[in-house]
Amino acid sequence: MSDVEVSNNTELSRYEAHVDGRLAGFAEYHLRGSSIVFTHTEVADEFEGQGIGGAIVRQSLDEIRAAGQYDVVPICPFYKGWIGKHPDYADLVHQP
Repeated sequence: MSDVEVSNNTELSRYEAHVDGRLAGFAEYHLRGSSIVFTHTEVADEFEGQGIGGAIVRQSLDEIRAAGQYDVVPICPFYKGWIGKHPDYADLVHQP
């Protein structure tokens, strides 16, 4: 597989993954106060099983951690499951 490039498309409020210039997947979010709420993650069928979703989650959470501005509300089941498997990111999850 080619390199996956993940970027934050703030105009569309989503993190996007591109492979060879093609949109491979995205994770939608919205900002709520000091939280970033991830609501939906989608990977194109042709890119399923290639780690695209995981790359999106890791990159987005790394950027959020580095900025230190938001905590994370993982409404999206993919985000919730990924964080559950990577407890070193659990500290980013919003605590009500």
